[in-house]
Amino acid sequence: MKIAVSILFMLAAVASGMAMAANAPAESAVAPATISKAQPSKAEKERDMKALALAGLDGEKHSLADWKGKVVVLNFWATWCSPCLYEIRDLVAFQEQYRTRGLQIIGVGLDAENKLRNVQRTLEIDYPVLVADPANYSGLLPLWGNKTGVVPYNVVIDRDGRVIFAHPGLMNREIFDEYVLPLLK
Repeated sequence: MKIAVSILFMLAAVASGMAMAANAPAESAVAPATISKAQPSKAEKERDMKALALAGLDGEKHSLADWKGKVVVLNFWATWCSPCLYEIRDLVAFQEQYRTRGLQIIGVGLDAENKLRNVQRTLEIDYPVLVADPANYSGLLPLWGNKTGVVPYNVVIDRDGRVIFAHPGLMNREIFDEYVLPLLK
C-alpha cells in the first residue's frame, strides 16, 4: 500500500511539473540538476565581453565598462525561477566576502522592474541589479551564449573584459572556487 501511494505521489508530482512546464514561457526552463565540469574551450575563453547597457534598480543607466578592472560575475535571473532565488543568497555572500579583492556580482533581472525590486528588498541584494524586461530584451541571453534560455545563467568576466566561463545553472561554491576565485588573486 505504501509503495502504491508513493508511486501515485511521484506521478502527481511529474504531472504537475509537466503542466507547469506547458503553461510556462519557453524561457522558464529549470536549470539542469547536474553541473557541467567541462572546461570552457579556448575560443570561449578568448571572447570579449559584449556591450551591455541597462537601467539599474538604482535608477541609473549602467554599462559593464562601469566595472572595468573588476572580476565580474554576470548573473541572469528571473523572479519566477526558484533556483535563481536560491542562488542569490550565495551570490550576496560571495559579494560580501570578496568585494575587497575586486569581485563584482551584477544581477541582470529578466523581469518587470517592480518584481525585481521586491526580490531585491526581500533577499537584501547588495549588488547592482540591472533590469532587462523580456518584452524589450528577448535577444539578450543568446547574445551572451545562452541559446536555450535557461536561468540562472552566469558569465564570468576577467579584469581585462574577457569572458572566461559561462554556465547555465547555479553558481555554487565549487564552481565559484574553480572559475572565479583564481581570478581574484
